[in-house]
Amino acid sequence: MAQNERMKRARKELGLSQEELARKIGVSRQTINMIERGDYNPTLKLCIQLCHALGTTLDALFWEEETP
Repeated sequence: MAQNERMKRARKELGLSQEELARKIGVSRQTINMIERGDYNPTLKLCIQLCHALGTTLDALFWEEETP
């Protein structure tokens, strides 16, 4: 599963809208939308904020597993 799909799933499991998640971490809803679509690569600082807000780890949310 791609990073953007994992983030969207984690957000929805917490019952958060894109707007609510954006407010929690101080970015725009459009930023959350672009990350979830895979159109924007967040900074490390933003990745950490997302992980804290979603109650997960960097590895679980962003690590891309290699495919053989």
